[in-house]
This record gives sequence, structure tokens and C-alpha cells, in this order.
Amino acid sequence: MVTNSDPIAAFRDWFDDAQQAGFKEPSAMTLATVSAAGRPSARMVLLKEFDDNGFVFFTNYQSHKAQELAGSPWVSLVFWWDKLYRQVRIDGSVTIVDGSESDAYFATRPRGSQISAIASPQSAVIANREVLEHRVQELNDEFADRAVPRPDYWGGYRVAPQQIEFWQGQDDRLHDRWLYRRDADGQWLIERLAP
Repeated sequence: MVTNSDPIAAFRDWFDDAQQAGFKEPSAMTLATVSAAGRPSARMVLLKEFDDNGFVFFTNYQSHKAQELAGSPWVSLVFWWDKLYRQVRIDGSVTIVDGSESDAYFATRPRGSQISAIASPQSAVIANREVLEHRVQELNDEFADRAVPRPDYWGGYRVAPQQIEFWQGQDDRLHDRWLYRRDADGQWLIERLAP
């Protein structure tokens, strides 16, 4: 049950529960975007941080998702924690995070993940896996004795929520749903929805 009047605090409670429940990737979330033609697209990304300003994930700025975000900054995020029979849906707008924030996060990534971010032309067609493996080897040689810098085409996005829905499943299908949505003054309103 959601008992907090602040949706970010309520999300933190549920996220903490998911982390303690033993999920392999409790931070995995579906990111849904839309093309210029209005066609939806969805994929899994990892939540890296969240606070009152929004929910942050990182990716390649040249990827399919980034191209769609450049055309339409409105997205939906969905978390599904099956062991807890819980879902959270977040609708909002996206902005690119400050470069220093992306630099700081990139520096914490394992070296292999840093190299992969540079080696992969994300969403582009490639001839085979060997192309990637060859590029990884080149980069490992190039950066053998120094830190791997964050490429300009890689960084973070922040989703500023306009509404957040918490869904708690029930065995009798009479599920509990709470919707937090911002009013014209930016304040959170809480409504209970029918399942």
C-alpha cells in the first residue's frame, strides 16, 4: 500500500523493497518513446539515480532512443517487480543531464563498460560481432595506461515526472492503484483509480 503523500518518497520505499527482494536488476525499467510519425518504441534501460528532480538513465546520444527523444521529449517509464506484484509507471519529459554529471557517472562504470560505450555504435547495423570485439581490442590497447574518457555522444537523461502511478496487484484482480499527478501549480494531487 502507498501511504506517502510524496511520490518520490513512495517510490523510494518501493524501490528499497525491490532491492531487498533479490531481483537481479531491480533498477530495470521500460523506457517508451515515440517517433516523429507517432510510432511508439520501448526498451529496457537501467535507472541510475532519482530524486525530486527526476529519474536518470544513461545511453548513447546517437542511439535510436536518443533520436526519438530529440524529436519528442515525452516518455513513459515502467518498473515491474513480479515477486512483489507491483508496477510503477512514470510519465514525464526528458532533458539531457549536465556533462559533469555524465562524466562523474561514467568514471564509476567498470572499465569494460566504459570501453563498450565507445566501441558500440549503438543501434547501427554492423557486419558481425567480430567488428565489435576488434574495436574493443583497439580501445583496450589505446587506453592501456590511462583512464577511459567519456565520449561526447554518451551521457544521461533525466525524466521529470508529471504523473506517477503505483499499482499493487491483488489475487482477486481487485488491484490497488494510486495516481500522483501535478496540478497547474506543480503540486502533487493523489487519486485512487479503479483497477
